Amino acid sequence: MTELEALKARHSVRNYQDKAIDSETVDKLCAFIDECNAAGDLKLQFLEDKEGTYSKFLNKFMALGTAPSVIACVGKKADDLNERIGYYGQKIVLYAQQLGLNTCWAGTFSKSATPCIVEDGDELVITIAIGYGVDGGKVRKSKSAIDVSEVKGGYDNAPDWFKAGVEAALLAPTAINQQKFKIVLEDNDEVEFVDKGGVFSKVDIGIIKYQFEVGSKNAK
Repeated sequence: MTELEALKARHSVRNYQDKAIDSETVDKLCAFIDECNAAGDLKLQFLEDKEGTYSKFLNKFMALGTAPSVIACVGKKADDLNERIGYYGQKIVLYAQQLGLNTCWAGTFSKSATPCIVEDGDELVITIAIGYGVDGGKVRKSKSAIDVSEVKGGYDNAPDWFKAGVEAALLAPTAINQQKFKIVLEDNDEVEFVDKGGVFSKVDIGIIKYQFEVGSKNAK
């Protein structure tokens, strides 16, 4: 499975099999997380046993408590921390899909019961539930490419690489499926990502940026 195929196949999964992730897959995942941490100056941590991360009632209701493991998204506090977590976290999510795993970005969790290391000056921003899903998740309702983009002369006149990037971005997970972003094509072919606000919107922008990159580079 290529990264683009993983992007198209991946959906949020909240209900997981009662099955631990095998050791070979864990080793590959942890090595990849280490690479992303180095590239993004982050401290994302794979926790084989999620313990009480999803002990809150809402998580139990949504079945997230069935996930065997979790990726704790930690980093040194900074203005762009949430965006970097979204960008590199989604890179890891797509790699996990290629490994045969399922995931769900989860902003509702117990910080005090998440067994990760958070040093002075660090912040635990969000988590990613991970494991073998009961199913592969389902397609959710989405806005149109025209709704989330801005192109001089209209979307139909945009280059193919931009359209492919926008289509990939529309497949990205966003908090409560809000899709509060705008992708603007500038006159010099540079792309601006506009955060329109909302819960975890800065994490969402990072996720959107990575998905756009995957889609657009495969169209060039």
